[in-house]
Amino acid sequence: MQALCRRGLFVSEALANGFTATAVSPGGDAAACAEMIRGGSKSFYAASLVLPARVRDPAYALYAFCRLADDAVDLAGARGTAAGLLARLGRLYAGSPADHAADRAFAHVVQRHRIPMDIPAALIEGLAWDEAGRRFETLRDVEDYSARVAASVGVMMTLIMGERRAEVLARATDLGTAMQLSNIARDVGEDARAGRLYLPRGWLRAEGLDPEAFLAAPRFSPALGRVTARLLAHAEMLYARAWPGVAALPRDCRMGIAAARLLYREIGREVRRRGHNSVLSRAVVPGRRKTRLLAGALAASADPGFFRATRAQHERHEPLLANAFLLDAVAAADEMAPSVPALEGRLGRAVDIFVTASLNVSTARRQPGTGA
Repeated sequence: MQALCRRGLFVSEALANGFTATAVSPGGDAAACAEMIRGGSKSFYAASLVLPARVRDPAYALYAFCRLADDAVDLAGARGTAAGLLARLGRLYAGSPADHAADRAFAHVVQRHRIPMDIPAALIEGLAWDEAGRRFETLRDVEDYSARVAASVGVMMTLIMGERRAEVLARATDLGTAMQLSNIARDVGEDARAGRLYLPRGWLRAEGLDPEAFLAAPRFSPALGRVTARLLAHAEMLYARAWPGVAALPRDCRMGIAAARLLYREIGREVRRRGHNSVLSRAVVPGRRKTRLLAGALAASADPGFFRATRAQHERHEPLLANAFLLDAVAAADEMAPSVPALEGRLGRAVDIFVTASLNVSTARRQPGTGA
């Protein structure tokens, strides 16, 4: 399964000592990253078209690196690929990225937007779970996986947009997890034929289904449909929780993220229209429906009254337990490296003190009897 792209396990000296300065990603790298997303994810690409350029180009770099990592694990078919990706990430954070457009562009993004290394490292950990054939027995197990391969991407996107508040990041993780659950529901048959199962195995057994028998011969049944429906119901709850977070984003980013939310949510609704049978075929959102959804996102993002009402109705949900470590990583990094506005404030105060002191000295020198 394609990922939408732990805690201290993957923290390196690069994070502890601050990011090494990296040259600005050249235009050629940005174009190459854009081409990767154009061919790799039609829903994500469609939503990205309405993001401002300041966010869209870094988002392409982020997606390109995630796609590169995901494809490396999927195509290599050998253990140790994730470990190599982690070493590659370390080089990137140390300011010596591999000679690939995605690495060079992403190196610039993590430095410019102060993305803690723990966040993309969590993504690679999720890919390592794929590599190891990890089993998911419970919904929490699936959420743990989704935190790594999808909620991590939501956090990085939010940081790229310039938003670092914990309550907004929490809603971004809700959205990332919801998107991943939509993908899981859509790809049940495709994943099973590849020997992978992301539906909670405990849920399957509760419906009288043997997970191993299903993997050996993937077939749809009403019982399997109920499991898929149950997963999508959880995704719907998370899409609803994520909506107030969209209202809290910078104004020029709201439409793009509102569009992404609507497009991925529609994947689950298309699965429902097909009777929750994603074994026989893979749900695809038709182009005309995508256009209508984008128009709806535009209308919502252009209505300030709607967003004020959304914020007013916002309930401060704690993040899913599975996602909490991502917020902790950002908070820890911000404590170690104060924000740019904070640094500017300190610099301004220092300048004020220096100017005041200089004026006092100058005044003293002009006073009679000082020898001036």
